[in-house]
Amino acid sequence: MRDLRQLYHQDYSAWAEASAELLRAGRFEHLDIEHLLEELSDMGKSEQRSLESRLRVLLAHLLKWQFQYSQLADRWREFDGRSWRNTIIHQRTELKILLRKYPGMQRLWSAAVQAAYADARELSAAESGLAIETFPLDCPYAESSVLDDHFLPATESSD
Repeated sequence: MRDLRQLYHQDYSAWAEASAELLRAGRFEHLDIEHLLEELSDMGKSEQRSLESRLRVLLAHLLKWQFQYSQLADRWREFDGRSWRNTIIHQRTELKILLRKYPGMQRLWSAAVQAAYADARELSAAESGLAIETFPLDCPYAESSVLDDHFLPATESSD
């Protein structure tokens, strides 16, 4: 068998397959531990990036719903926020699937909401054209509400 360290750089798929075979056979002394640990660490980081990315989009749409919906509905009678609502539904569904597949991500939830909110605030301002100061500095939504299928924030004019 070729050196796994070299194989890692030449053919990642072959490296992964060979590593899996060695693990199944219990031949741990032949494993490329350095790259195996790197890959395992990156898998966790990838899922965390996915969690934060989906939260960023969801929170941005919740913010736009709250702070821009009335403004657009007043201007365009046919505006009903359907595309925003669909995005909210889609992101909630994807987040629930992610958390179900990787239950350990639950421990990252609070930090992920806070990290994603700062970016969601900037995204909302950029997409809506509203001043960033329009949006609260801290996330205005209870963490339990973020994934609640029945939750939509009250629009600015209904406050």
